[in-house]
Amino acid sequence: MARKIKIFDTTLRDGEQSPGCSMTIGEKLEVAAQLERLNVDIIEAGFAVSSPGDFESVREVSRIIKNCGVASLARAARGDIDAAYDALKNAAAPRIHIFLATSPLHMEYKLKMSPETVLEKIADSVKYARSFIPDIEFSAEDASRSDREFLAKACSVAVKHGATTINIPDTVGYCTPQEMHDLIRYLMNNVAGAEKVTFSAHNHNDLGLGVANSLSMILAGAGQVECTVNGIGERAGNSSLEEIVMGLATRPHFYEAKTDIVTTEIYKACRLVSNITGVKIHPTKPIVGANAFAHESGIHQHGVLAKRETYEIMSPESVGIPENRIVLGKHSGKHAFSEHLKLMGYDLPDDKLPEAFNAFKVLADKKKYVSDKDIEALLSTGVKTQLPRRCALENFSISCSKGTASASLILRVENDFITHSANGDGPIDAAFNAVNQALKTEYVLSDYNVTSVTGGNDALGESMVRLSYGGVTAVGRGVSTDVIESGILAYIDAVNKLK
Repeated sequence: MARKIKIFDTTLRDGEQSPGCSMTIGEKLEVAAQLERLNVDIIEAGFAVSSPGDFESVREVSRIIKNCGVASLARAARGDIDAAYDALKNAAAPRIHIFLATSPLHMEYKLKMSPETVLEKIADSVKYARSFIPDIEFSAEDASRSDREFLAKACSVAVKHGATTINIPDTVGYCTPQEMHDLIRYLMNNVAGAEKVTFSAHNHNDLGLGVANSLSMILAGAGQVECTVNGIGERAGNSSLEEIVMGLATRPHFYEAKTDIVTTEIYKACRLVSNITGVKIHPTKPIVGANAFAHESGIHQHGVLAKRETYEIMSPESVGIPENRIVLGKHSGKHAFSEHLKLMGYDLPDDKLPEAFNAFKVLADKKKYVSDKDIEALLSTGVKTQLPRRCALENFSISCSKGTASASLILRVENDFITHSANGDGPIDAAFNAVNQALKTEYVLSDYNVTSVTGGNDALGESMVRLSYGGVTAVGRGVSTDVIESGILAYIDAVNKLK
């Protein structure tokens, strides 16, 4: 019988630590809601003590999530544990996740603690956290470079004082699958009380082995995997949720393990995280990349047409990738639109459907046909379910001559209308300058790109910008059949997050 593997998603905590991947509270709530639809077992919502914003994020995620656990990270310190509990106390299934380094390198140079002091800290912090709630996880940071005997002793102390999950991280992505397999086996045989707890895998991808190490640890007996959507995270990232889940789903007889993940929600989750963070999904990314189910070779095409399994080990539908069919146009009604959204897996609340339908009708007037990918782009960038729009684009005009460009914009800011013109090196530069001058704020642009959502002369352009102001960075997105308009919309979207 297949073992159940818990999926501990840390996109909102470890994933957000990736440079440029910070999220607003509203965006975190969108991701958390999608993770709940994905049916992950635990959402690590943040590091409550690290900032007021993180505390609020953990508290708000705890408030809205009812069908899976919610965790907060905490150092082995009572103040951290107090903050974690305060943020989590309204969660349906709260978990406090305590970490402390156990490697000689970290103990000497980072913690400046003796091994004995580290063991005392583990005992005190786990026991203290357990006085609040029963679900306590202990992570031995840099476990893969720790002395095995000392690591087993540290984990034994955590179990003795009430830890229910023991997490073994390869914090710097240093180890190989065989090493992580052997480490888990060693700990399961040498930690006192090992039979009472779940062992967990947490692997980073510095050598490209994060997923392989996690799957190897499952083979060795790990019952939980910590991972992120799209594998985002510090440095080279974390183990990828979608790759681990589909690895187990595709090879059930080999791993003899399964998850409770609703795999048809995977693509939506990956798209959402990509849209919010501005980190593009690489075309050759396993499971959800644009080329994952594309076949250019004539031999491959012939094989797939004859029998899909010749070159596909899973179907696109199994991970929620919609077919790029032409299904709707400008004469389609709201009911047909709503029903089609449900077929695509989207269930918009009644108060958001009119906004989505209006955006669809505007697009349908510009395009002869509207594809599923067009609708996806509208929902992910044009319909904001959490963020209030303080600033909006009402109209714009662009004029260009060789070497110079001018942009005139009409912006609605709160209830006022502002008209402003500015020059620039090109139409996009001129438009962005006009927004800055109209709002009397010098936002700093660090990244801008535009891609085509679908093919054809009337394809949607999807723009992404990354803006900074006052030490805070935000990602904005916009879609339009006019790439200049999509750029302006993306810029204003980021401005709204920074205001």
